[in-house]
Amino acid sequence: MAVIQLTSLPLAMILCFALSASAAPFQTALVLDMAQILLENYCFPENLVGMQEAIQQAIHSGEILQIQDRKTLAAVLTVGVQGALNDPRLAVTYEPNYVPVLPPLLPSLPAEQLVRLVRNSVKLDVLENNVGYLRMDRIIGAGTAAKLGSLLRDNVWKKVAHTSSMIFDLRYSTAGELSGVPFLVSFFSDPGPLIHIDTVYDRPSNSTEELWTTSSVMAERYGKKKDLIILTSKRTMGAAEAVAYTLKHLKRAIVVGERSAGGSVKVQKIKIADSGFYITVPVARSVSPITGQSWEVSGVAPSVNIIAKEAVVNAKSLLAVRSAIPKAVQSISNIIERYYAFTDRVPALLYHLQAADFFSVISEEDLATKLNQESQAISEDPRLIMRLKDDQFALTDNKDSEEEKVPDDSAFLGTLADALFKVEILADNTGYLRFDKFVDSSMVPELMEHMKNRVWEPLKDTENLIIDLRYNTGGSSASLSYILSYLHDGLEKHHFFTIFDRIQNTTIEYDTLPGITGPRYGSKRGVYVLTSYYTASVGEEFAYLMQSLHRGTVIGEITSGTLMHSKTFQVEDTGIAISVPFINFIDNNGEFWLGGGVVPDAIVLAEDAVEHAHEVIEFHRGLEQLIQRMGKLLEMHYAIHEVALKVSEVLLSKWAEGLYRSVVDLESLASQLTSDLQETSGDHRIHILYCDVEPESTREVPQVPTAEEVGYIIDALFKTDVMPGNVGYLRFDMMIDMEVVKAIGPQLIKSVWNKVVDTDALIVDMRYNTGGYSTAIPLLCTYFFDAEPTQHLYSVFDRATTTMTEVMTAPRVLGQRYGSHNDIYILTSHMTGSAAETFTRTMKDLRRATVIGEPTVGGSLSSGTYQIGGSVLYASIPNQVVLSAVTGKVWTVKGVTPDVEVNAEDALATAIKILNLRAQVPAVVEGAATLIMEKYAFEAAGAEVAEKLNGLLASGEYNAVNSKDELEAMLSADLKTLSGDKGLKTTSNTPPLPPMNYTPEVFIELIKVSFQTDVFENNIGYLRFDMFGDFEEVKAIAQIIVEHVWNKVVNTDAMIIDLRNNVGGPTTAISGFCSYFFDADKKILLDKLYDRSSGTTKEMWTLPELTGTRYGTKKSLIILTSGATAGAAEEFVYIMKRHGRAMIVGEATAGSSHPAKTFRVGDTDVFLSIPTVHSDTAAGPAWEGTGVAPHIPASAEAALGTAKAIFNKHFGGQK
Repeated sequence: MAVIQLTSLPLAMILCFALSASAAPFQTALVLDMAQILLENYCFPENLVGMQEAIQQAIHSGEILQIQDRKTLAAVLTVGVQGALNDPRLAVTYEPNYVPVLPPLLPSLPAEQLVRLVRNSVKLDVLENNVGYLRMDRIIGAGTAAKLGSLLRDNVWKKVAHTSSMIFDLRYSTAGELSGVPFLVSFFSDPGPLIHIDTVYDRPSNSTEELWTTSSVMAERYGKKKDLIILTSKRTMGAAEAVAYTLKHLKRAIVVGERSAGGSVKVQKIKIADSGFYITVPVARSVSPITGQSWEVSGVAPSVNIIAKEAVVNAKSLLAVRSAIPKAVQSISNIIERYYAFTDRVPALLYHLQAADFFSVISEEDLATKLNQESQAISEDPRLIMRLKDDQFALTDNKDSEEEKVPDDSAFLGTLADALFKVEILADNTGYLRFDKFVDSSMVPELMEHMKNRVWEPLKDTENLIIDLRYNTGGSSASLSYILSYLHDGLEKHHFFTIFDRIQNTTIEYDTLPGITGPRYGSKRGVYVLTSYYTASVGEEFAYLMQSLHRGTVIGEITSGTLMHSKTFQVEDTGIAISVPFINFIDNNGEFWLGGGVVPDAIVLAEDAVEHAHEVIEFHRGLEQLIQRMGKLLEMHYAIHEVALKVSEVLLSKWAEGLYRSVVDLESLASQLTSDLQETSGDHRIHILYCDVEPESTREVPQVPTAEEVGYIIDALFKTDVMPGNVGYLRFDMMIDMEVVKAIGPQLIKSVWNKVVDTDALIVDMRYNTGGYSTAIPLLCTYFFDAEPTQHLYSVFDRATTTMTEVMTAPRVLGQRYGSHNDIYILTSHMTGSAAETFTRTMKDLRRATVIGEPTVGGSLSSGTYQIGGSVLYASIPNQVVLSAVTGKVWTVKGVTPDVEVNAEDALATAIKILNLRAQVPAVVEGAATLIMEKYAFEAAGAEVAEKLNGLLASGEYNAVNSKDELEAMLSADLKTLSGDKGLKTTSNTPPLPPMNYTPEVFIELIKVSFQTDVFENNIGYLRFDMFGDFEEVKAIAQIIVEHVWNKVVNTDAMIIDLRNNVGGPTTAISGFCSYFFDADKKILLDKLYDRSSGTTKEMWTLPELTGTRYGTKKSLIILTSGATAGAAEEFVYIMKRHGRAMIVGEATAGSSHPAKTFRVGDTDVFLSIPTVHSDTAAGPAWEGTGVAPHIPASAEAALGTAKAIFNKHFGGQK
């Protein structure tokens, strides 16, 4: 009993228990030493936490286990330790005479012994069908492999490398080295990225080693494309398990045989001091990075579980199956390509089949299942089926029976018609027609006269027709149009269906036939089609078409789903058959019917179908009247009369078109009417209810609660809190009636309202409020507005009274108002409905609250429930509409869209986040105004912008900011509007990239990309660059630019400088670049730049010395511009135009600014980009804010052509 109990105790308790009896010195020392060995050597040290302290406590307790027999003690300790750590490899033994024997390391053995050992542990053969067989009883380590490289390569790996597939037999592999695993995995893999295959942790050294595949192997790789079967047995152990486990989970090998032994990476038998006791401890552990688990202890589970001695035979059979896969896939691909009706799906199908992963296929049944799954996943066609031949196939070849030769014998034809068609007149003048086969289309013309007399003449005056297909198993699809033509009016052409035949490559459309004899039954009277499980093939097609054409009602059982549209083929050299649909049946709506059985409109047992048909016929007699009455109710009560008239008309139109023939009882009518009403009106609030008892009125007068109930109501419906920052929180889950509010008003003010009325902001939580009564909405809204003037909240139009009522705030309220100045946040969810929505929408519409959460349900302010005739159907109809007090338009019925849309559970946190942001807004806006006033390049304009910005803040323009992004966007837009300066805006504080130390070669390549040059006709130079660089950076590479750019255009007779895509950059290099287009003998003042930061004006002059040759002033220059030309590029254009040095062609430039500086706004994380420098304005505005106007306007796209034409005309005139 003691042993059984020990297995359930933790390790520390087991060891403590061993010390809990008498003070036997050897037990104490033994257990302490054993514990120390485990702490230092056990490969799962995390399982030993707390053990040492527990042992010390047990020693001091004075209780020592009195087990004197040492072998018994060893057994007790073994059971306890194994049970506690759930590790069967741990064992304590008493072996006083044990002498450890360490086997010599293999690499240290002489080469002759190594060769003999390898030959004894490795056997190979080439079996039938070029199947390689390699048996390895010991995994050869990396050291041994390196020593015997050529021997292994020539005698093992070369001999198996060219086999078509391989059986790798590890059933007898019980030894080996883990260092050999990477080679074997690599040998069976393709070259490519290295794969992490194992991680080994060694406890004594406290080190971790990762095993990876190798980039090269000593022999030609076997690769991963050929099949590999690994055989295992209960004896397979150690490194062999690592090989099998890794290759299995890399999906490289299929493991066949028995679960392996579940050995260990490394186990040591360690002597416990000088006691004669030993403990066997796993000192290293393996964790596969592929699975996160290991093969140790549990072993490797085979893919195919079979006794070891039968593994080779099974592997051969498995390889035979797998060798057939490519051929089977190709055979199936050929069949699909030749016969499959959906030709547009064939390429994707073929590609998917060729790319499919068949690793898991271990039997022909698996192969059939896999092929079927892959093909149906892509085709989405249940008719395309692959199964074993033994399976029962529902689909067979579709081949119309050979055309029957009909003798030209009137008597015979009459007898045949009598045999094919059974006609009766049932009760209530209901016709009955049964036929169990659709005759071949070639017989129909001969039979038509007899059908006229024996079928259609007897049925022509019946009120309704039952067509019995319960025993109809098919026939010819072509004859469908004959029957359908009799069931439609002949005045207009109806398209019934289309058949595409892939084998014949024909598409045939079937429509009403104009030349049929006898009276048509027409389309007005009811047709009821009876079906059963035996209804098949063309019988199903007829039932399906009667539904899709809205011509009949189907009653009975789901049909068999046996479409005769497919051919079945055997897949070559396999037991697999493929059924391929070669015909597509396309209905009158252009939908492909893929079979699966026809679901009746009324599902009943086949034997009850006739009786049920009479019940449906009786129901249909009153259907039009019910629909008319529904329309009249809508016209009388629906809030928007014009919509009601339209919907009523649509309902009757749908009935006339047969769209209600699928309705077979009041429940299905309620569902269909609800769908049609909501779709046509766009109002999801209209519902038709099926109720055996009259529904309770939604407008019943609520009961005024008693004094005892008041407290309960308040506690149940309201929750309040005051959060940090004096933020109020008010949740209420129902909109209560005004009379109830009056009754509980004083206590409501005291217990709820007074707790939140003095807060600085209020969060109103309506996420769980599904509605209630609308009467108290005006009073609730009143608390959030000032007393004077009264506020128009919304208007209500009542259909019943045809009155419009303006709903206003109340002039007086009980208690203190919250007023109109503090922020309100309303939280919503998809549950928020009815009156709660009206309150929310009102507050949002009047911009009195910010709504946060999910869109609301979209309920109505008031709905009436009306009985439809004397039936058990009731219509819930919204009879009021609400109009906005702001726009005067009707509110949408789709619910309230929040200002900030988030998941309901995140709404409260989002509200607090917005509230905290809004608390910072004044500081941000005021700080921005101060910065602009102090830093903006145009001092007077900066002061004016700052004043107006503060004015916007004071007027409440920033009160509704919901996010930092929105604040920054608003601030940027306002700054641009107030200043007219595109450079004055919010920005991010992205630090500049550190300078890159490029080599001259890299600089040359960068320059080639950054500059474009060309020489056009008449020696016209072309230079394009899209950004200006900093002077110091450009100066350092000036020589490179001259050699690789400037020298290509400097010797031209005129030049076009293309700045259409130049977005600016630093202006420090402008004077240098301008200097190239002026002569060296005269110094030119280009511009004066005023710097607000320093209060100084800097003059910009041409430079006396330049790198390379000047272009000078004598040669003509045209600069191309666009609306994108900005910043430094505009400064260059402005200078060149002002000094008359260039003609400007294109569009007015952007009107940007000199490069701006970035400033932090106070202590916030908002940053402003503020231009601090402006060009000389002594002679009037420069280019900032207005841009540079071209001499010759042209679109950006036409500018280059215009410039070339100007120069060509000029040089052409000279010539």
